[in-house]
Amino acid sequence: MKIVIMGIGKMGTWLAKALASDHELAAYDPGAAPEQGGARLLLELEGIREFAPDMLVNCVPLGSTVQAFDSVLAYLPEPCILSDIASVKTGLADFYARSKRPFVSTHPMFGPTYADDENLHDQNAIVIEESCDQGKNFWRHFYEGLGIHVFEDGFDGHDKTVAYSLATPFASSMVFSACMKNLDAPGTNFRKHLDIARGLLAEDDMLLAEIMFNPHTTRQLELINSQLSYLTHIINGRDYEEMGLFLQKLRSNIGEPVSMSR
Repeated sequence: MKIVIMGIGKMGTWLAKALASDHELAAYDPGAAPEQGGARLLLELEGIREFAPDMLVNCVPLGSTVQAFDSVLAYLPEPCILSDIASVKTGLADFYARSKRPFVSTHPMFGPTYADDENLHDQNAIVIEESCDQGKNFWRHFYEGLGIHVFEDGFDGHDKTVAYSLATPFASSMVFSACMKNLDAPGTNFRKHLDIARGLLAEDDMLLAEIMFNPHTTRQLELINSQLSYLTHIINGRDYEEMGLFLQKLRSNIGEPVSMSR
């Protein structure tokens, strides 16, 4: 398949390397370096028309996805499949309906900052169920070939999942960092949380902002605030029985068996 990758950041570069052995690739990014993981670099939109891709994969920063698609539509052949890997899908369903072109929307639920390129067997990816069959088959084959577990979900269901699985831990790490102070002798748990926070804050600011601006994030933050208020109530009352019940609930939530002796 002839594929154009639009936007050569961390994820775009990773995809170019992963797809290069089986497909004819070109990369469109006017600000990119000449070598892009085996992809031919296109600096002008006219180069996309000449390349005539079967699929265009939009990897531009979150918040610019629809704008980037709009800028390139006139240079694509009609059968070209539009594809995105956006972490938040808000607005994309309407765009695809308006474009009247075949599309496939997907989201690798990991980033190059965290993932081990050599071992992705514990990673997951979501393919949006409203996508065209050819596009879904392409990405399912690609992900499964890397050992990645593939799930299908709708546009709205995906964003709810992202709010739960990404925005919630991101918010926790942000609060941890906001309360941070240097310690000469940090404990093991503190160091683990610090490593997670440093990994998170190494990500691109726009990526973090767009994930947190997911319309479903506010509900998750409200749940966090309510549980923090409840925990504060238990602590202020020094209520050991209520603390025990609260901890049993937490163990149950994370799938740890609850001992009757606790």
